[in-house]
Order: sequence, then C-alpha cells, then structure tokens
Amino acid sequence: MSRRSVIIGTGSALPPRRVTNAELAERVDTSHDWIVERTGIHARHIAGDGETTATLATDAARKALDAAGITADQIGLIVLATATPDQTFPASATRVQTALGINDCIAFDVAAVCTGFLYALSVADNMVKGGMADYALVIGSETFSRLLDWEDRTTCVLFGDGAGALVLQAQNTEDRGILATRLHADGRHNDLLYVDGGVSTTGTVGKLRMKGKEVFRHAVVNLADVLNEVLEVAGHTPDEVDWVVPHQANKRILDATARKLGLAPERVIVTVDQHANTSAASVPLALDTAVRDGRIKQGDLIVLEAMGGGFTWGAAVARF
Repeated sequence: MSRRSVIIGTGSALPPRRVTNAELAERVDTSHDWIVERTGIHARHIAGDGETTATLATDAARKALDAAGITADQIGLIVLATATPDQTFPASATRVQTALGINDCIAFDVAAVCTGFLYALSVADNMVKGGMADYALVIGSETFSRLLDWEDRTTCVLFGDGAGALVLQAQNTEDRGILATRLHADGRHNDLLYVDGGVSTTGTVGKLRMKGKEVFRHAVVNLADVLNEVLEVAGHTPDEVDWVVPHQANKRILDATARKLGLAPERVIVTVDQHANTSAASVPLALDTAVRDGRIKQGDLIVLEAMGGGFTWGAAVARF
C-alpha cells in the first residue's frame, strides 16, 4: 500500500452580510434578471469590518478540524490559497496558524487566483506523500469584494467573499485519497483577467478587470481538457465520476463544461447561485456544502477543477 493524502474533514465560512441582486441593483445599473440570466448568481456574501481573508480562513479551518476529529496541534502544514492576503507579507497562513494556537508548523500562501485551491491542494498532497507532514490544512480564502470596481456592473456582480478548508491525513491505503492532480498556466492571457495595480508597479492594490467573453471561451475548453487529462492519469473515465466540484465562476460555464464532457448536470455541485465567485475559496466552499448536505459520501469518486487569472487552470481526482 502507498502513502496517500486522504480528505478527513471539510469546513467553510461566509461573512454574515448577504447581498442579493435586488440590493446590488440599488447601487449599480443592473437588475436581478440581468445577473441571473448571464451568471446564475442570486446572492453573495460581503466581508464587513474586522472580517479578513485570515479570519474567514481560520473559521473554515476550525470547522474542518472539528469535522476531522483532530486538534490544531496535530497539523504539520498549512497551505492557504488567496489573491487577497491580509498583508503583503507575512503570509496569511501564518496568521491562521497563530489564531489556531499552533506554535510551529509549515505555513505559506499560494497565489493562483481562482485556481489557487487546486494549486494548494497539489502542493500539500505532494508534501504529505513525501513525509513532510502527517496532517495538513488546505484552505482557500478570499475577500474579493475589496478588489472590485463597484462602478463596473460587468464584474462587481460576479464576486463574493468566503473561505473553505479541508484536512488531509497521510494514510497507507489504496481505497481513498488524492489519486491525481494536474496544473497548468499560460501567462500570455494576462490582459483578459487581472488587477490593475500592485506593490511593485503602482504601489496600490488596484481593481479587478476582465474581458468576460474571452475568459468564458478559454474556460470551457481548458476545464474540459484538464478534467479529461486528470481522469486519464488517475485511470478513470467521466462516467465513473460521482461528483464534479467545479470552481463557481458562472453557471453557464458549469453547464457548458458538463455538456462538453457528457456529464449529467445533477452530478455537478453548484453553489454559485448563493455564493457568487469566491475565487480560491469557491471549490472548497462547494465541497463542504455537498459533504454537509449528504450528497458527497465516503467512497465517492470526485473531481475538483478550476480556472483563473493568469491564465491558470487545474484539476484533481480523489476517492473521498
């Protein structure tokens, strides 16, 4: 038997403030019907005073630890995926580490925007398999609302804040665990989805900019390709998959990707309608939702996938 990273607990956190499309339409030139028709989004959560990427990440991590039935001091590795860290440095993962009362473990951030959680999961999986830690926290957390241009109705309606986390445990098993991960990036498409600022260029945080039609076209092709790729590496076919847990960017992207793969829509976990696009947090948020409502059960074959700015994209196959 081989040493594998097994998912033993999930958790998520959302800011209490829930903003509906109708509320958003009071401040932006848009409407509920316009947003739903183009994105499938009905509401999103927005972080308030005192709520940060690290505080949301910590809440999600605590819930994942509770679900796993372990204590924080057993964690040897924290990998936090985010494009909206609390500070330029140190890593927000170290703030989570301190909040959990862990005095010494490996802790760092990963930046791959909406694909960040898949990148973080792949890194953590390989570190656990390599013996660097027996238990790992993998977290995606974002306060994307602080990057939005609230005058741009084509982008500000798409995003929300939140966090999701999972606990990996090293187990000698052939029955469960992360079976394969595949990651990609193509920086030639920087100008299709980016933030127009940064420490080294403008000295400002900047605002999110996106060319939606071009991103949509690349997303459907890249996501279908990487799903087929990772399933082939894992030795499985799409018809064997119990659940696809995709990045929650846009309901139309989810539907188009499912059609391209020949997957039944009811096998795709959808939370974008209630959470909007939470970037690196969206995959673990959707995973935790489906675990807690009983859809995803131990033994299920699941596929996680995402694409984000960069472009970056990736997928993972796991036996839950």
